[in-house]
Order: sequence, then structure tokens, then C-alpha cells
Amino acid sequence: MSMPDHAASSRLVGQSITRREDPRLLTGRGRYTDDIAIEGLTCAMVLRSPHGHALIESIDTSAALAMEGVVGILTYEDLRGKVGDIRPNWVVSGAKVPPHPPLADGHVRYVGEAVALVVAHTRQQAADALEAIIVDYEVLSAVVDEEAALREGAPQLHDNVPGNLIGIYRGGGGDYGAAAEQADRLIKVRLVNNRLIPSPIEPRAVRAVFDENDDRLTIYLPTQVPHMSRRWLAETLGWPEHKIHLIAPDIGGGFGSKMHLYAEEILVAFAARHFGRPVGWTETRSEAHTATTHGRAHIEYVEAAVRKDGRVLGIKMRSLANLGAYLSNMATGIPTINTVSFACGNYDIPALDGEMRLVTTNTTPVDAYRGAGRPEATYLIERTMDAVAAELRMDPVELRRINLIRKHQFPYHPYESPVFTWDTGNYEGCLEAAVEAIGYNQWRERQVALRAQGRYVGIAVTCYLEMVGVGNSVPLRWVGFDRGGWESALLRVHSDGKVTLFTGSMPQGHGHATVYAQIVGDALQLPMDHIDVVFGDTDRVPAGHGTFNSRSMPVGGSAAHMAAKKVLTKATAIAAEMLEATPEEVSHASGTFFLSGQSERRVSFGEVARMAYVSSELPLGMEPGLEETVFFQPEDGVTTFGSHAAVVEVDIETGLVSVLDYVAVDDIGNVINPMLVDGQVHGGVAQGIGQALYEGAEYDESGQLLTGSLLDYAVPKSEQIPRVRTSFQVTPTPINPLGAKGIGEAGCVGAPPVIVGAVCDALSSFGITHIDMPLTPPKVWRAISAARVDKRSPA
Repeated sequence: MSMPDHAASSRLVGQSITRREDPRLLTGRGRYTDDIAIEGLTCAMVLRSPHGHALIESIDTSAALAMEGVVGILTYEDLRGKVGDIRPNWVVSGAKVPPHPPLADGHVRYVGEAVALVVAHTRQQAADALEAIIVDYEVLSAVVDEEAALREGAPQLHDNVPGNLIGIYRGGGGDYGAAAEQADRLIKVRLVNNRLIPSPIEPRAVRAVFDENDDRLTIYLPTQVPHMSRRWLAETLGWPEHKIHLIAPDIGGGFGSKMHLYAEEILVAFAARHFGRPVGWTETRSEAHTATTHGRAHIEYVEAAVRKDGRVLGIKMRSLANLGAYLSNMATGIPTINTVSFACGNYDIPALDGEMRLVTTNTTPVDAYRGAGRPEATYLIERTMDAVAAELRMDPVELRRINLIRKHQFPYHPYESPVFTWDTGNYEGCLEAAVEAIGYNQWRERQVALRAQGRYVGIAVTCYLEMVGVGNSVPLRWVGFDRGGWESALLRVHSDGKVTLFTGSMPQGHGHATVYAQIVGDALQLPMDHIDVVFGDTDRVPAGHGTFNSRSMPVGGSAAHMAAKKVLTKATAIAAEMLEATPEEVSHASGTFFLSGQSERRVSFGEVARMAYVSSELPLGMEPGLEETVFFQPEDGVTTFGSHAAVVEVDIETGLVSVLDYVAVDDIGNVINPMLVDGQVHGGVAQGIGQALYEGAEYDESGQLLTGSLLDYAVPKSEQIPRVRTSFQVTPTPINPLGAKGIGEAGCVGAPPVIVGAVCDALSSFGITHIDMPLTPPKVWRAISAARVDKRSPA
């Protein structure tokens, strides 16, 4: 009998294994919240404010209540004293928190704010009842622009937020004043990071059933953070947390928008108990545009202190973040901690003087959207670097080479920060790989020839970094983040040797059922079909913080890996007892424990698992069973980084931008499943291109959302997204046992500045150095036309 060879045993981590979820999802067997069939389920619909700013003089629900099929109606008066306000869980120091009741308390502050909830037997009956409710509004002046909201005389939204200023955050380090004195030039830019609507395929939904016998609520909710959502519901409703069973079924995309506490979740849960009926609500697409949180929405004024040789000595930023009418969960942390802190990007810039003003306006609340602050920071520094290159008449790639942080400087403390550390990096390697892959020098030569033919082609290579996998609870608490940072993994080996992993991470299309099985299978040397992965159920998974901040692999995956290693240690001790040896003499490979050089002395993983429960041959003092729980809390976050490159062509007669080529070179440390990583990059880049070229939420002066449907809000189509060529560097991190970083948000971070940079490069002969996103054909055409007029004007 040949002995198992550990070196030759199959290794799962690092393999492009096809997603186990796909056969079920692609054949229509997915189970989303709206698919949940509950006997006696009633339908809830929300009456929303049609005004951006108004007082509610009266609400008359009498006609609606008398209609056939109507179970009941809730207004603010029904909730008063019974339900708390929606409170954010990330509040930076000094920020004011305006009250935010789930139903308007007599004052509406944005189009789409919830005014009343109708519960009826059918959706049509609920819709009819909505139309029968009479609300008398006194319309007030609105303000939707963050700069206008701070001006004297602007409409005021909240009594406890004078001047509409939620707070001022200052961050950075080094001495910018000295940098400005030493500089040869101060180069200034104004940038707009356009407001975005997340637009997942599956809208928000909720189902709630209250069991009077057990005094317990079961709620189905497509949330990225199941245990956190349960906690927030319990706190807001004043119910014991253990009396709420939250189940997150399949989720059709989240992108950050499904990790917050919303009015509808509170209302449906309350209504299920209040009316004694199961209640369900599913968002319409127009509600998804007005009532689900938006993203980005910054205006940034940047000054760069530079020497004539291209060295950037300091960055000064004075920015404004539009937070909308109320503070959503993470609203104050994203433009402050997540944007200001990263404003120097991949560059060795000694000084940062950052200031962010947080502003409330008569618009939908703004919160996390894929990347959550890091895309804004990357866009700020990369467009600034392009402006510096243009001012100095220097090649933009060469400027980046001059300023990049070098490999020997890691771990790196940006702008002399005592708080932030970039763990590992090879920024030069990513930049040079992107330059080579896109054919930068060849395109520069072709660009001249093509321009002579009347074709305007642009090339850009930009850099990005983002801190992800943040998990240390202590510094999170210091910055006002009211959650822990750890992630949990419970690994249970059953008596037949099969394994179940219970993880606090929550997928929304990520492929966790596959990649977590790879991690556990690799550690235990078991086939993936022996491993089940359970998530999204607060009764089955002991605890968790969920999925955001690209934390699933560095934090959740590491917890799973560590739990598997602990199981293996105990299993090895049991195997040693069975083999009459010491644990040090036992080797393990391909699901078998054996003594080196003694082929006849071996036991399978399944036999060891059975013995763990039979317990007749366990080591003295060992408890029966084979199960381990890990709460992994990393010391710090990890820094994902890379360089993206793009080639575009602009039709100067129409303003249409076509992406000819796109290259993404990313470094996420050790890669668990390259195929899944490719998919994450492709999706992120698609959304980043969407921001750069197509997407933008627009309001009129009264607060009406002009992009209230997909007829008006231009999510990119498949033919508008190019083939994205991906490659990866591997610079492992010492912060977690997998040596892994995160990739879920990187495409969204890297794509906007490289696309805008390439378009402006294409139009550089017109003297165009910047156009604000989205670069739609009309906007690009107007910029070209204005530049042509300027060129014809007398000097």
C-alpha cells in the first residue's frame, strides 16, 4: 500500500474552482426574500412624501381604512413612544445627529420619506388604499446642493443642526504650511464626485411573522449584516434581541446599500406584531431610487504643493459631503475616516491638511456604496496628480514614478500618521505591469498618428489603494464606529466526518459557499463536497458582523482557517491515541492520519471524527466532540492596491466615449480563488465605468429626483463595458494567517480616475484638462465646443 504524499495532495486554495452556488441560482432555484411563501401573508406599502421639504398639516386615513382588504394603517402617532428613532452606528466626534423617526413626525425632508404604512390582504388593495390617504402639506423651500446648504439664508432642515452643518472633520499630518513654502507651485483643482444610486438587481424586501405563543419574531431580510440588523431592530423596537430570529436568504446584490437600518424593516416588524398578521414589503424600482441610500456626493477643493521636478510635498483638501436629509448608519465615517485618510493615495507625500464638512440637504440619505469613501479619495489624488503633470508638462506616468511609496518603506505611515499604517506593498511593480500590459509607449506613438487622422485617443495609467478588512474593535471605537471588528467561525465536524462551517460573513453574490469550503477543505485536506457552509441565519450562526469593507477573506476567511486548524490539532491528538503514538509522530494528508514510514498504521478523518463522539479512545481529559469556534480580530486593516490602465476614443462630433482597452493589475496578497477574484474585479470596474461615464443622480431646486427610474438613471449596458484584462501581483500581508487582502471594492476604486484621465488625455489638444463625472456625450460635446470657441477668441 502506498503512503499518502502530503506534498502531492491536492491544494484547494489558489485554484479557480467553479462556484458551487451557480447551478442552483442559474436554474431559477434561488430563494430570495420576495420568494418566501408564508401562509396568510399580508402586503405592506409605504406612502411617501412627494415633496422635498414640507410640513404635514394633517393626515386623513379614514377613507383608506374603510376600503376592502385593508388590515390597518400606521402613522407617526401610532409609533410615538413605542418605536425609537433610526440611529446611525458610525458617528465621528463632534457630529450632530438629527432625529429620524421611521415615519415622518410632521416634517418631511426629502422626496420618498415614509409618511404612512398601509397593510392590506393584497398588493392592489394596499396600492388603492395609499391613494385614498389624504395628506395636507405646507410646502417649504428646499436645498439640494451642499454648497448652497451652507450659505446664509438657506432653508434649515433640523433644529439641532444650525446652518445645515452636521460637523467638521479634520485629519492628516505633517506640516502643509512648510510644504507650501518649499513648493515651486501650488496647483489647485475642484472636483465633483457625483451622487450614485446603488441599483442592485434585487430591490430591498422584508417579511415578518410574529409568533404570539413564543413571543418571537421571525424576519426575512436581504441584509449584508444579519446579526447587526437584528441588533438594530431590537434596539429600535425595544424588544429582546434573542426574541428576533433573522434570516437572510439569497441576496441579489447589495453594494453597501443593504447594510443599513431602514424605516421599512422597523415598520414591517412592528406591524406584524401590532396587527397580528404576517407582513411583507417589497420595494419598487422607483422606491429604490428615492428611499434606498445613495452614494458618493462630494465636492472637493484640492491644492497640491509641488516642486518643479515633480515631487509632491503636500496636499491640502477642503471638501464637502452631502449626507442627505438624515444620517444613515455609516454616513459620517465614510467621507471623513474613509476619504480624508486616503487622500495621499499611493504616494510618499509628507503632508496632508484635510478638512471635510458634513452637510444635510433635502435629498435621499447618503451612505456606503461599493468602496465607501476610498473611491472618492483615489479620484481626488489621481485627478490631482494628472493636474500636476499637465501643469509641469510632465508625462503623468513618470510623475507617478517619482512620487510612489517604495517597497523598502513598508510598513508605511502616511503623512507621518500615528494612526494609519499601510501594511505591505509593491506599488512600482503594479504600475510598471499596467504600463506594459496596456502598451503605454506604443499607444503614445499611435496617438500622434491617429490625431493627424482626426481620431482622438487617450491613454491613462493610475494607481489606487484602500484599507480593507478592518477588524480591530478598539480603534474602531475611537473613531465612533459602534460595532466590533472581529468575525466569527464555528466549525463542526459531524460523527461521519462531514463538516459544517457557520460563518458570520454574508454573501450577496460573492461565492462564499465555494471559497470558504476551499479554505476549510485545504486546511483539513478534505474534498469540498464534504464541507457545507452556513450563513445568514442568526439562530444557526452564533455571531457575526457580516460583509462590508472587503473583509470576507482577510477577517471571515481567516476565522474559518483558524477554526479548521484548531479542529485539525484536536483531530491529530485523537488520531495519535488511536495509532498509539504521540501527536508529533502523526502526519496528515488527503483526509488520512498516518505514522511516517509505517503504511499499515493509518486512520481516516472519518474514523477520527467517529471516535470523537464515541469517545472510547480519546486522550485522557479530552472532551468528546470535534468542534471549534474562533473570533478573529486582526491587529489592523490590510491595504489592497494596484494600477489600472485604459485606452479610450472620443468622437468629437458627438462627445461619445468608447473604451478600447482596460487593464487591471491588482495586489490582494494571497489569492484564494482566481476565478472569483476576476469576477469581483470585472463587476467593480463595470460600476466604476458607470460612475465615470453614465451614472449620476440629479435633483431639481424643489428636491424632486429627476433620475427617479432606470429610464432616467443610466446604469451601463453590457455592450458599454469593455473586456477587462486582469492580472495579479502577490504581496502577502502578515496581518492575517491567510496572507490575504480584499478585492470586492477595488474595481470601483480604480476605474473612475483612469477613465476620466484617459478622456481628458484624448482631449488635451483642445486644452481640456478636466470634465466632471459622469462624462456623458452631451457634457463632453459641450466641453469640446467651449474649448473650440475659446481657441477662436482673440487673445
